[in-house]
Amino acid sequence: MAELATIARPYAEALYKASANDLAAVATWLDELAAFAANAQLQQFADSPKVTGVQVFELIAGMVKTTLSAHANNFLRTVIENGRLSVLPEIAAQFRALKNATSGSSDAVVFSAFAIDAAALAQVATALETKFGRKLNVTVALQPELIGGIRVVVGDEVLDTSVKARLEQMKVALTA
Repeated sequence: MAELATIARPYAEALYKASANDLAAVATWLDELAAFAANAQLQQFADSPKVTGVQVFELIAGMVKTTLSAHANNFLRTVIENGRLSVLPEIAAQFRALKNATSGSSDAVVFSAFAIDAAALAQVATALETKFGRKLNVTVALQPELIGGIRVVVGDEVLDTSVKARLEQMKVALTA
């Protein structure tokens, strides 16, 4: 959604400039805050006219697992006071993009039908970094409907070696 991206960009850029010395730590707490902000019930609570910004801040600050720094608290307060809590996931995405551009890396999501152990994931990550020619920040998401194999998404590039994709290819070949 272009409107969310337009709203989120100044926040992401300002946070990036303000935290240039500790991008990894900021990315950690920002992703955690974005996950909470994406919750529909929290959005409904925050949008209620009976609820103050202080109450929303205290609820979120009480739910996060990591201890928020003064920098994080100020950022969260600013986002809440400006009514931009719903934009927080997009702010996190744009911040991550800025961070990745600086480090020359990309985010990669490996979709798998089954859980992948750490050793296998390390091998997959090494092979993917060679294939895509850049450092990848790999995360795993389970998708049982893939039946087997993996599907990798790096930005707008997709590498699909799943059984489901192969079956779809066979279906197309047989019906053509």
